[in-house]
Amino acid sequence: MLSRIQFAVNISFHILFPVISIALSWFVVYFRHQAGKTHDAAWLQAYRFWAKIFAVTFAVGVVSGVTMSFQFGTNWPGFMERAGNIAGPLLGYEVLTAFFLEAGFLGIMLFGRERVSQKVHMIASTVVAVGTTISAFWILALDSFMQTPQGYWIDDQKVLHVKSWLEVIFNPSFSYRFTHKLLASALTAAFLLMGVSAWQILKKTATEATNKVLKTGVSVAAVAIVLQIFAGDAHGLNTKEYQPAKLAAIEAVWHTEEGAALTLFGIPNEKTQTTDYAIKIPKLGSLILTHELNGKIEGLSAFEHKPPVAPVFYSFRIMVGVGILMLLTAWLGWWKLRKVQWQAEKLSPWLLRTFAAMTFSGWVATLAGWYVTEIGRQPFLVYGILPTSEAVTKIVPASDVGLTLVLYILLYAFILLSYVMVIKHMAEHPEHEEVKS
Repeated sequence: MLSRIQFAVNISFHILFPVISIALSWFVVYFRHQAGKTHDAAWLQAYRFWAKIFAVTFAVGVVSGVTMSFQFGTNWPGFMERAGNIAGPLLGYEVLTAFFLEAGFLGIMLFGRERVSQKVHMIASTVVAVGTTISAFWILALDSFMQTPQGYWIDDQKVLHVKSWLEVIFNPSFSYRFTHKLLASALTAAFLLMGVSAWQILKKTATEATNKVLKTGVSVAAVAIVLQIFAGDAHGLNTKEYQPAKLAAIEAVWHTEEGAALTLFGIPNEKTQTTDYAIKIPKLGSLILTHELNGKIEGLSAFEHKPPVAPVFYSFRIMVGVGILMLLTAWLGWWKLRKVQWQAEKLSPWLLRTFAAMTFSGWVATLAGWYVTEIGRQPFLVYGILPTSEAVTKIVPASDVGLTLVLYILLYAFILLSYVMVIKHMAEHPEHEEVKS
């Protein structure tokens, strides 16, 4: 349990930064493109400011990712012993194809604007953005394989081998998971843009770029949240087909039923297999999960292996709740901006404070969704094949795991607070010098 908590702490901290940097890199490319196209100094100012935030985010993400990967050897040696033939190459491909692109061109992107031609600088910025997306591709291919494995065979020692790399990579849940994560990144970065820009207006440190950045963030968020709803629905149907026990835990469906109600909220009770104090809407559960009013949903009692219900149940509702807030905030913001002719400084203070309060809302939704995905896979590390209990270390003492867990928590709390304070400082002390287009 300590090893599981430690890995959860590491991956929870790590995912906060890629979920920003994946989409933020493309926002930075857009700002750079607009600067070159319009020769408007405000767009170049936006590029310079957000490229710095991207660099800080990227750096913390890389460092925390390295720390996380070490735990495959220290805490989870059984994973690499059994699934290393698949996990190792996929992680290697991420380094070879994505990280090298990012590392190779990041210096040109950050420091080369005055040293190379504008065309080369634009290409370098784009290559970095492509690299972040390729990185997400490989990592999500591995995670999706762990969720819905295919394209493998198992030898007498229970070691997994590749039968078809195409099947391994493009497994049944990969396209849904990849799309869902890219949209989650777009929303996380968009709300970061909105929140920082709103904070600048409230603190009267707005620059010429602030209005353009806020407009961009609101516009992307308003579109992405709608697409995310449809992507999430499709992902849910895929989960029903390949991981029905996870879906049953999400909705706390204890016994197989047709025309199942949608539980808005309640307290799952695994001992009695009931949901106490449940608030339900009749038939809506089946309609959403099967697209049929009387659709059949398998209950948890039908499965030999099932995940812990409470964390999956609550996390899903947190994710959906934050998503609804994002929808309302983005569309209200878009409507209000149109009414004031896209002049962000004319927005009411309460709306700007709402944007600021939602700055890191993408983090909350991402973590909640991640917990649904990963806890919902339990008790397996590779779904249906490798139980988590068989992969954990038998050598490292629990006292060592506990000590390092405490140290990780303290260090990550410090780094996270520092990261937020750095962004706050940058928002309150933006550059005011003139820049060349």
